[in-house]
Amino acid sequence: MTTVDTVVERAHALIDLKRYDEAAALLGQHLAGQPDHLRGWTALARCHFNARRYKEALDAADTALRLDPENRQALMLRGRSLRHVGGRFEEAEETLRALVRLSPDDWYGYTILADLLCRMRLVRHGQANGGRIDPAAVKDLLREPADIAGEAIRLAPEEVHAYEVAWMIADLAGERAVADTLDRSILRLAPDHPEALARQAKRAAQAPGVKPARAADLYAEALAAAPDDAGLRRDLDRATYRLLRGVRWLALICVAAAGVMLDLFAVEGEEQRELPVSLGQRLWALVPMAALWAFGAWRRYRRLRTGVRLNVWSLVRRGRWARVVLAQAAWAVLCALLISQVPWSERTVPQVLFWAGIAPTLATVWFDRRKSG
Repeated sequence: MTTVDTVVERAHALIDLKRYDEAAALLGQHLAGQPDHLRGWTALARCHFNARRYKEALDAADTALRLDPENRQALMLRGRSLRHVGGRFEEAEETLRALVRLSPDDWYGYTILADLLCRMRLVRHGQANGGRIDPAAVKDLLREPADIAGEAIRLAPEEVHAYEVAWMIADLAGERAVADTLDRSILRLAPDHPEALARQAKRAAQAPGVKPARAADLYAEALAAAPDDAGLRRDLDRATYRLLRGVRWLALICVAAAGVMLDLFAVEGEEQRELPVSLGQRLWALVPMAALWAFGAWRRYRRLRTGVRLNVWSLVRRGRWARVVLAQAAWAVLCALLISQVPWSERTVPQVLFWAGIAPTLATVWFDRRKSG
Protein backbone atom coordinates (compact mmCIF):
# COMPACT_ATOMS: atom_id res chain seq x y z
CA MET A 1 0.00 0.00 0.00
CA THR A 2 1.33 3.41 -0.99
CA THR A 3 1.36 5.88 1.91
CA VAL A 4 1.56 9.66 1.83
CA ASP A 5 5.20 9.63 2.97
CA THR A 6 6.07 6.98 0.38
CA VAL A 7 4.92 9.31 -2.39
CA VAL A 8 7.12 12.10 -1.04
CA GLU A 9 10.10 9.77 -0.75
CA ARG A 10 9.62 8.66 -4.36
CA ALA A 11 9.50 12.32 -5.39
CA HIS A 12 12.76 13.06 -3.54
CA ALA A 13 14.38 10.08 -5.26
CA LEU A 14 13.29 11.43 -8.65
CA ILE A 15 14.66 14.87 -7.73
CA ASP A 16 18.01 13.30 -6.80
CA LEU A 17 18.04 11.72 -10.27
CA LYS A 18 17.26 15.15 -11.80
CA ARG A 19 13.97 13.87 -13.20
CA TYR A 20 12.25 17.06 -12.16
CA ASP A 21 9.22 16.93 -14.45
CA GLU A 22 8.30 13.45 -13.25
CA ALA A 23 8.73 14.50 -9.61
CA ALA A 24 6.61 17.62 -10.12
CA ALA A 25 3.85 15.61 -11.83
CA LEU A 26 3.84 13.02 -9.02
CA LEU A 27 3.70 15.70 -6.31
CA GLY A 28 1.08 17.71 -8.18
CA GLN A 29 -1.19 14.68 -8.40
CA HIS A 30 -0.56 13.91 -4.74
CA LEU A 31 -1.21 17.46 -3.52
CA ALA A 32 -4.41 17.70 -5.52
CA GLY A 33 -5.82 15.10 -3.15
CA GLN A 34 -3.82 16.16 -0.08
CA PRO A 35 -3.60 19.99 -0.25
CA ASP A 36 -2.54 20.33 3.41
CA HIS A 37 0.42 17.94 3.26
CA LEU A 38 3.38 20.00 4.44
CA ARG A 39 6.12 17.60 3.30
CA GLY A 40 4.55 17.43 -0.14
CA TRP A 41 4.75 21.21 -0.56
CA THR A 42 8.35 21.42 0.66
CA ALA A 43 9.30 18.58 -1.70
CA LEU A 44 7.60 20.43 -4.58
CA ALA A 45 9.48 23.63 -3.65
CA ARG A 46 12.74 21.69 -3.71
CA CYS A 47 11.86 20.14 -7.06
CA HIS A 48 11.14 23.50 -8.69
CA PHE A 49 14.21 25.15 -7.13
CA ASN A 50 16.55 22.43 -8.39
CA ALA A 51 14.96 22.76 -11.83
CA ARG A 52 15.56 26.55 -11.64
CA ARG A 53 11.87 27.30 -11.75
CA TYR A 54 12.25 29.85 -9.00
CA LYS A 55 8.79 31.47 -9.15
CA GLU A 56 7.11 28.07 -8.80
CA ALA A 57 9.54 27.17 -5.99
CA LEU A 58 8.65 30.37 -4.16
CA ASP A 59 4.91 29.71 -4.50
CA ALA A 60 5.30 26.16 -3.15
CA ALA A 61 7.46 27.36 -0.24
CA ASP A 62 4.93 30.08 0.61
CA THR A 63 2.16 27.47 0.68
CA ALA A 64 4.24 25.30 3.01
CA LEU A 65 4.85 28.27 5.30
CA ARG A 66 1.13 29.00 5.49
CA LEU A 67 0.74 25.50 6.87
CA ASP A 68 3.75 25.89 9.22
CA PRO A 69 5.31 29.40 9.51
CA GLU A 70 8.36 27.95 11.28
CA ASN A 71 9.17 25.14 8.88
CA ARG A 72 12.93 25.42 8.38
CA GLN A 73 13.17 23.71 5.00
CA ALA A 74 10.43 25.92 3.59
CA LEU A 75 12.16 29.03 4.98
CA MET A 76 15.44 27.99 3.43
CA LEU A 77 13.86 27.34 0.03
CA ARG A 78 11.90 30.59 0.18
CA GLY A 79 15.01 32.60 1.04
CA ARG A 80 17.05 31.01 -1.75
CA SER A 81 14.25 31.44 -4.31
CA LEU A 82 13.59 35.10 -3.53
CA ARG A 83 17.02 36.27 -4.68
CA HIS A 84 16.26 34.81 -8.13
CA VAL A 85 12.78 36.31 -8.42
CA GLY A 86 13.19 39.94 -9.36
CA GLY A 87 16.12 40.43 -6.99
CA ARG A 88 13.98 40.52 -3.86
CA PHE A 89 17.04 40.65 -1.64
CA GLU A 90 15.42 42.35 1.35
CA GLU A 91 12.71 39.70 1.63
CA ALA A 92 15.32 36.99 1.18
CA GLU A 93 17.45 38.48 3.94
CA GLU A 94 14.47 38.69 6.30
CA THR A 95 13.54 35.07 5.57
CA LEU A 96 17.06 33.73 6.07
CA ARG A 97 17.56 35.68 9.29
CA ALA A 98 14.35 34.08 10.55
CA LEU A 99 15.77 30.70 9.58
CA VAL A 100 18.98 31.37 11.56
CA ARG A 101 16.95 32.48 14.60
CA LEU A 102 14.93 29.26 14.45
CA SER A 103 18.03 27.07 13.93
CA PRO A 104 20.98 28.78 15.62
CA ASP A 105 22.98 25.54 15.48
CA ASP A 106 22.41 24.81 11.77
CA TRP A 107 25.56 25.77 9.87
CA TYR A 108 23.90 25.74 6.45
CA GLY A 109 21.55 28.59 7.28
CA TYR A 110 24.53 30.76 8.14
CA THR A 111 26.25 29.98 4.84
CA ILE A 112 23.31 30.92 2.63
CA LEU A 113 22.69 34.07 4.69
CA ALA A 114 26.35 35.08 4.41
CA ASP A 115 26.31 34.41 0.67
CA LEU A 116 23.15 36.48 0.19
CA LEU A 117 24.40 39.43 2.26
CA CYS A 118 27.70 39.46 0.38
CA ARG A 119 26.07 39.58 -3.04
CA MET A 120 23.34 41.99 -1.99
CA ARG A 121 25.74 44.52 -0.50
CA LEU A 122 28.07 44.39 -3.48
CA VAL A 123 25.15 45.02 -5.84
CA ARG A 124 23.96 47.97 -3.78
CA HIS A 125 27.48 49.38 -3.53
CA GLY A 126 27.92 49.17 -7.30
CA GLN A 127 24.57 50.80 -7.96
CA ALA A 128 25.30 53.63 -5.52
CA ASN A 129 28.71 54.34 -7.11
CA GLY A 130 27.83 54.08 -10.77
CA GLY A 131 29.39 50.64 -11.12
CA ARG A 132 32.67 51.65 -9.44
CA ILE A 133 34.00 49.55 -6.58
CA ASP A 134 35.78 51.09 -3.60
CA PRO A 135 37.94 48.33 -2.07
CA ALA A 136 38.05 49.98 1.36
CA ALA A 137 34.27 50.33 1.46
CA VAL A 138 33.75 46.77 0.26
CA LYS A 139 35.92 45.45 3.06
CA ASP A 140 33.70 47.19 5.63
CA LEU A 141 30.49 46.08 3.87
CA LEU A 142 31.55 42.45 3.93
CA ARG A 143 32.61 42.34 7.56
CA GLU A 144 29.23 41.04 8.79
CA PRO A 145 28.92 38.37 6.04
CA ALA A 146 32.49 37.27 6.88
CA ASP A 147 31.56 36.92 10.57
CA ILE A 148 28.43 34.92 9.67
CA ALA A 149 30.45 32.61 7.43
CA GLY A 150 32.97 32.21 10.25
CA GLU A 151 30.13 31.10 12.53
CA ALA A 152 29.15 28.46 9.96
CA ILE A 153 32.73 27.15 10.01
CA ARG A 154 32.70 27.10 13.82
CA LEU A 155 29.50 25.05 13.82
CA ALA A 156 30.65 22.68 11.08
CA PRO A 157 34.45 22.65 10.81
CA GLU A 158 34.39 19.63 8.45
CA GLU A 159 31.92 21.05 5.91
CA VAL A 160 33.70 22.20 2.73
CA HIS A 161 30.83 24.44 1.60
CA ALA A 162 31.19 26.63 4.69
CA TYR A 163 34.82 27.30 3.77
CA GLU A 164 33.87 27.94 0.13
CA VAL A 165 31.47 30.73 1.11
CA ALA A 166 34.00 32.20 3.54
CA TRP A 167 36.66 32.09 0.79
CA MET A 168 34.40 33.92 -1.67
CA ILE A 169 33.76 36.70 0.84
CA ALA A 170 37.45 37.01 1.77
CA ASP A 171 38.44 37.14 -1.90
CA LEU A 172 35.89 39.84 -2.72
CA ALA A 173 37.00 41.83 0.34
CA GLY A 174 40.62 41.68 -0.83
CA GLU A 175 41.72 39.60 2.17
CA ARG A 176 44.31 37.55 0.26
CA ALA A 177 45.98 36.00 3.31
CA VAL A 178 42.64 34.92 4.74
CA ALA A 179 41.57 33.50 1.38
CA ASP A 180 44.82 31.54 1.10
CA THR A 181 44.33 30.07 4.58
CA LEU A 182 40.78 29.06 3.67
CA ASP A 183 42.03 27.43 0.46
CA ARG A 184 44.43 25.32 2.49
CA SER A 185 41.58 24.31 4.80
CA ILE A 186 39.45 23.33 1.80
CA LEU A 187 42.26 21.18 0.40
CA ARG A 188 42.77 19.56 3.81
CA LEU A 189 39.14 18.44 3.74
CA ALA A 190 38.92 17.79 -0.02
CA PRO A 191 42.37 17.24 -1.56
CA ASP A 192 40.88 17.05 -5.08
CA HIS A 193 38.80 20.23 -4.81
CA PRO A 194 39.18 21.63 -8.37
CA GLU A 195 38.69 25.35 -7.68
CA ALA A 196 40.99 25.41 -4.65
CA LEU A 197 43.66 23.44 -6.53
CA ALA A 198 43.41 25.85 -9.45
CA ARG A 199 43.78 28.88 -7.20
CA GLN A 200 46.73 27.41 -5.33
CA ALA A 201 48.42 26.44 -8.59
CA LYS A 202 48.02 29.95 -10.03
CA ARG A 203 49.29 31.55 -6.85
CA ALA A 204 52.38 29.33 -6.76
CA ALA A 205 53.05 29.57 -10.50
CA GLN A 206 52.79 33.36 -10.56
CA ALA A 207 55.09 33.89 -7.58
CA PRO A 208 58.27 35.85 -8.33
CA GLY A 209 61.16 33.77 -9.61
CA VAL A 210 59.14 30.70 -10.61
CA LYS A 211 60.63 29.12 -13.75
CA PRO A 212 58.39 28.22 -16.72
CA ALA A 213 58.96 24.47 -16.22
CA ARG A 214 57.85 24.66 -12.59
CA ALA A 215 54.83 26.79 -13.51
CA ALA A 216 53.81 24.33 -16.21
CA ASP A 217 54.12 21.43 -13.75
CA LEU A 218 51.88 23.24 -11.24
CA TYR A 219 49.20 23.97 -13.83
CA ALA A 220 49.32 20.38 -15.15
CA GLU A 221 48.93 19.01 -11.63
CA ALA A 222 45.87 21.20 -11.02
CA LEU A 223 44.41 20.26 -14.42
CA ALA A 224 44.60 16.60 -13.49
CA ALA A 225 42.00 17.34 -10.79
CA ALA A 226 40.00 19.85 -12.87
CA PRO A 227 40.33 18.76 -16.52
CA ASP A 228 37.49 21.03 -17.68
CA ASP A 229 38.92 24.26 -16.26
CA ALA A 230 39.47 26.46 -19.32
CA GLY A 231 41.38 29.07 -17.34
CA LEU A 232 43.90 26.51 -16.10
CA ARG A 233 44.35 25.18 -19.63
CA ARG A 234 45.10 28.70 -20.89
CA ASP A 235 47.62 29.16 -18.07
CA LEU A 236 49.26 25.85 -18.94
CA ASP A 237 49.49 26.91 -22.59
CA ARG A 238 51.16 30.19 -21.60
CA ALA A 239 53.67 28.41 -19.35
CA THR A 240 54.37 25.85 -22.09
CA TYR A 241 54.91 28.65 -24.59
CA ARG A 242 57.41 30.26 -22.24
CA LEU A 243 59.28 26.94 -22.24
CA LEU A 244 59.34 26.89 -26.03
CA ARG A 245 60.57 30.49 -26.16
CA GLY A 246 63.58 29.44 -24.11
CA VAL A 247 64.59 26.97 -26.82
CA ARG A 248 65.42 29.86 -29.16
CA TRP A 249 68.16 31.10 -26.87
CA LEU A 250 69.87 27.73 -27.12
CA ALA A 251 69.77 28.03 -30.90
CA LEU A 252 71.16 31.57 -30.78
CA ILE A 253 74.03 30.41 -28.58
CA CYS A 254 74.85 27.78 -31.20
CA VAL A 255 74.98 30.45 -33.93
CA ALA A 256 77.18 32.66 -31.77
CA ALA A 257 79.54 29.76 -31.00
CA ALA A 258 79.83 28.94 -34.71
CA GLY A 259 80.61 32.57 -35.47
CA VAL A 260 83.33 32.63 -32.82
CA MET A 261 84.90 29.48 -34.23
CA LEU A 262 85.32 31.12 -37.63
CA ASP A 263 86.32 34.55 -36.28
CA LEU A 264 83.59 36.03 -38.47
CA PHE A 265 84.01 39.56 -37.27
CA ALA A 266 87.48 40.99 -37.21
CA VAL A 267 88.70 42.92 -34.17
CA GLU A 268 91.16 45.65 -34.98
CA GLY A 269 94.68 44.64 -34.03
CA GLU A 270 93.95 40.92 -33.83
CA GLU A 271 94.81 38.33 -36.43
CA GLN A 272 91.89 36.26 -37.74
CA ARG A 273 91.94 32.47 -37.83
CA GLU A 274 93.08 30.98 -41.10
CA LEU A 275 90.40 29.40 -43.28
CA PRO A 276 89.29 26.76 -43.95
CA VAL A 277 89.03 25.36 -40.43
CA SER A 278 90.32 21.80 -40.08
CA LEU A 279 87.94 18.85 -40.04
CA GLY A 280 88.82 18.06 -36.44
CA GLN A 281 87.92 21.56 -35.29
CA ARG A 282 84.68 21.47 -37.25
CA LEU A 283 83.64 18.17 -35.70
CA TRP A 284 84.71 19.34 -32.24
CA ALA A 285 82.32 22.30 -32.61
CA LEU A 286 79.44 19.82 -32.58
CA VAL A 287 80.33 18.65 -29.06
CA PRO A 288 79.33 21.81 -27.14
CA MET A 289 76.25 22.22 -29.35
CA ALA A 290 75.12 18.66 -28.61
CA ALA A 291 75.81 19.11 -24.89
CA LEU A 292 73.88 22.38 -24.88
CA TRP A 293 70.79 20.74 -26.39
CA ALA A 294 71.11 17.57 -24.32
CA PHE A 295 71.23 19.40 -20.98
CA GLY A 296 69.40 22.61 -21.87
CA ALA A 297 66.44 21.10 -23.73
CA TRP A 298 66.17 17.31 -23.84
CA ARG A 299 67.05 16.65 -20.19
CA ARG A 300 64.70 19.42 -19.06
CA TYR A 301 61.94 18.09 -21.32
CA ARG A 302 62.27 14.55 -19.94
CA ARG A 303 61.97 15.86 -16.39
CA LEU A 304 58.62 17.54 -17.07
CA ARG A 305 55.35 15.94 -16.01
CA THR A 306 53.74 13.74 -18.64
CA GLY A 307 50.89 16.21 -18.96
CA VAL A 308 53.28 19.06 -19.74
CA ARG A 309 55.19 16.99 -22.31
CA LEU A 310 51.94 16.12 -24.04
CA ASN A 311 50.88 19.75 -23.97
CA VAL A 312 54.13 20.83 -25.67
CA TRP A 313 53.23 18.90 -28.80
CA SER A 314 49.55 19.77 -28.50
CA LEU A 315 50.43 23.46 -28.38
CA VAL A 316 52.73 23.10 -31.39
CA ARG A 317 49.84 21.60 -33.36
CA ARG A 318 47.33 24.20 -32.18
CA GLY A 319 49.35 27.39 -31.85
CA ARG A 320 50.77 29.41 -34.71
CA TRP A 321 53.31 31.22 -32.52
CA ALA A 322 54.51 27.95 -31.02
CA ARG A 323 55.30 26.71 -34.51
CA VAL A 324 57.00 30.02 -35.32
CA VAL A 325 59.25 29.63 -32.26
CA LEU A 326 60.28 26.09 -33.18
CA ALA A 327 60.84 27.10 -36.80
CA GLN A 328 63.08 29.98 -35.72
CA ALA A 329 65.08 27.66 -33.45
CA ALA A 330 65.44 25.05 -36.21
CA TRP A 331 66.52 27.70 -38.72
CA ALA A 332 69.11 29.13 -36.33
CA VAL A 333 70.56 25.67 -35.65
CA LEU A 334 70.71 24.96 -39.39
CA CYS A 335 72.63 28.20 -39.91
CA ALA A 336 74.98 27.28 -37.06
CA LEU A 337 75.64 23.88 -38.66
CA LEU A 338 76.27 25.41 -42.07
CA ILE A 339 78.66 27.96 -40.59
CA SER A 340 80.59 25.43 -38.53
CA GLN A 341 80.64 22.31 -40.73
CA VAL A 342 81.24 23.62 -44.24
CA PRO A 343 84.99 24.19 -44.99
CA TRP A 344 84.61 27.85 -45.90
CA SER A 345 87.60 29.54 -47.55
CA GLU A 346 86.08 33.03 -47.21
CA ARG A 347 84.00 34.67 -44.51
CA THR A 348 81.41 36.47 -46.66
CA VAL A 349 78.88 33.63 -46.89
CA PRO A 350 79.26 32.55 -43.22
CA GLN A 351 78.67 36.18 -42.19
CA VAL A 352 75.45 36.20 -44.19
CA LEU A 353 74.41 32.91 -42.59
CA PHE A 354 75.26 34.29 -39.16
CA TRP A 355 72.93 37.27 -39.54
CA ALA A 356 70.29 35.09 -41.24
CA GLY A 357 70.30 32.85 -38.16
CA ILE A 358 70.30 35.67 -35.63
CA ALA A 359 68.10 38.39 -37.15
CA PRO A 360 64.70 36.60 -37.60
CA THR A 361 64.68 35.49 -33.98
CA LEU A 362 65.88 38.76 -32.48
CA ALA A 363 63.26 40.58 -34.57
CA THR A 364 60.46 38.84 -32.63
CA VAL A 365 61.93 37.68 -29.33
CA TRP A 366 61.07 40.91 -27.51
CA PHE A 367 57.58 41.24 -28.95
CA ASP A 368 55.94 37.85 -28.51
CA ARG A 369 56.07 37.41 -24.76
CA ARG A 370 52.30 37.74 -24.37
CA LYS A 371 51.49 35.22 -27.06
CA SER A 372 49.96 31.97 -25.84
CA GLY A 373 51.26 29.90 -28.71
